[in-house]
Amino acid sequence: MRSRTSDWFEIKIRYAKTQEDGTLKNVTEHYVVDALSFTEAEGAIMEEMKAFISGDYKITDIKPAAYHEIFFSDMDKDDKWYKAKLMFITIDEKSQKEKRSAVTYLVQSASLPGAVKNISDVMGSTMIDYEMASVAETQIMDVFEHESNPENHKKSETVATQKEEA
Repeated sequence: MRSRTSDWFEIKIRYAKTQEDGTLKNVTEHYVVDALSFTEAEGAIMEEMKAFISGDYKITDIKPAAYHEIFFSDMDKDDKWYKAKLMFITIDEKSQKEKRSAVTYLVQSASLPGAVKNISDVMGSTMIDYEMASVAETQIMDVFEHESNPENHKKSETVATQKEEA
């Protein structure tokens, strides 16, 4: 398991999807992209989906995700996404009372018990006291992470080096 913290956007996109029998069917699919703004999120999903969409499409919804951290599985069979709400338990120093803070995560797994196990694996390595308030399967098809292009960094460094040398 690996985790990634970022600003995530949930996107719904409607398009004509080719079925196994070759017919087209209008579908609305849910995706998550790593982006800093609505505009960047829209551009990212268009770039990711252009290989799968041949006709018209419509982005029907874009919203900031309720979570900032996603737990990615390394297992190929883990193809579903689950939202997990955890309650972090802390002690208020002044009143000495227990305080609970809700935090939401997105977790990749093949099943609900697998998602619970993945959460326990990640959270077990922390010192945080927590309880799982809920874990529920989502309709999210995939998560697209922003990957910086190493070629662009090399070009930027080369240009900067040339300017310094001049």
